[in-house]
Amino acid sequence: MVDASDKLAYFQAITGLEDIDLCTEILAAHNWDLELAIAAFTGNPNVPEPSDDVGSSGQQQQSQSQSQSQPLNNSFPNDVVLRSDVDINPGNGNGNPSLAWRVITLPISVVSGSLGLISGAVGLGLWAAGGVLSYSFGMLGLGGRRGGDSSASPLVQVPSSASEAMEFVAALEREYGSGVRVNFVSEGFMDALQRSRHAYKLLFVYLHSPDHPDTPLFVERTLGSEVFADFVNENFVAWGGSIRASEGFKMSNSLKASRFPFCAVVMAATNQRIALLQQIEGPRSPEDMLSILQRVLEESGPVLVSARLEAEERRNNMRLREEQDAAYRAALEADQAREQQRREEQERLERERAEEERKRREEEEAREREAREAAEREAALARRKQEKALSLGAEPEKGPDVTQVLVRFPTGERKDRRFHSSATIQSLYDYVDSLDCSNFESYNLVSNFPRTVYSPEKHSLTLKEAGLHPQASLFVELNL
Repeated sequence: MVDASDKLAYFQAITGLEDIDLCTEILAAHNWDLELAIAAFTGNPNVPEPSDDVGSSGQQQQSQSQSQSQPLNNSFPNDVVLRSDVDINPGNGNGNPSLAWRVITLPISVVSGSLGLISGAVGLGLWAAGGVLSYSFGMLGLGGRRGGDSSASPLVQVPSSASEAMEFVAALEREYGSGVRVNFVSEGFMDALQRSRHAYKLLFVYLHSPDHPDTPLFVERTLGSEVFADFVNENFVAWGGSIRASEGFKMSNSLKASRFPFCAVVMAATNQRIALLQQIEGPRSPEDMLSILQRVLEESGPVLVSARLEAEERRNNMRLREEQDAAYRAALEADQAREQQRREEQERLERERAEEERKRREEEEAREREAREAAEREAALARRKQEKALSLGAEPEKGPDVTQVLVRFPTGERKDRRFHSSATIQSLYDYVDSLDCSNFESYNLVSNFPRTVYSPEKHSLTLKEAGLHPQASLFVELNL
């Protein structure tokens, strides 16, 4: 059985109240029912307020109102932008502080203190552990029932803030698909704030107004910008909420959002407060947002570095080993890279030598082929001359049926021969083709007076029929 002192210590750790008399009075007003007292203090709508002592409840509300009126932390360095005139307490309209404000003002040591208390309070068991996680981190809620079998209902349940955050992310995906590249966390504001604190990062807050005309363009251009999203995902923890939802609406009131789209940068302070470092109202281009966030990062750098020093000191030995391993791997990779480069250079030289050798062989083969073709052409020409000469037969002796033909070449050389008058013009072409001085591919035999071209259609005429008997003078005219 858990005694009253353990319940009192646990209630103080959860609520952050330091007044022992006030905590005792609140517990007594709820018959020392720890679950009921915590639920009533945090404003859980599912648990009715007790009616035992109106005066005690009034004193409790008065004490809580005093705690919520405290200003934001101003203990940051001068170069950090703070807004001390912004009340982060969302309020619930009835004078009772809301869950978000109470969790914001929780002492930083609540986790270690609560866990230490659990280890000493055996009777509190798993129920107390669920309560610590629920109200310390804002991720789990107590689900036990009073006056009944607590095992009949779930011990913890997902809080409404986390459900709203998940619905916000899902709604963005449904409406804009993969166009939104910023990785918004699917958890409540205070859980996201704790996540940023543990990661030593700032919290980027986006309040989404679905009905505002500037919202679609801002989501598509700015939140959909790959450069902007990479910067935010790398340097911030991003949380978003719709002002249609409860927590998003409360945060818009707490941050005094007057124009949408609305963005802000906050950080968890070390003295039970959060600091508002920057708020950005209205549509902005990705470039403007990047410039503002970069400046906030530079100004908040000393605070983040200071918060990280202690954790880094604890991990120093492990980091040192990792760095040594990394240096070894880097040296090994450098050696492997040099070896790979050497092999690649050797392979390149071998390819170049092989390419040069291939080109040399191809050139030699081309020369040989050209010489062989030239020899074949010369041999074919010689065979043709010989065949032409044989087809002419022996030169006839002078006589009345014999025609004397003189042929002049373009070079000025002259050749003459006797032919039978019955020989054809083709015989004259065969004669020219058989001469060593004739290497023409295309030509015609032409007479001067009158000029007559003995083209292929006249090759079948005899010399006598062509008017070349008894003698004729022809010249070779090349066809260009």
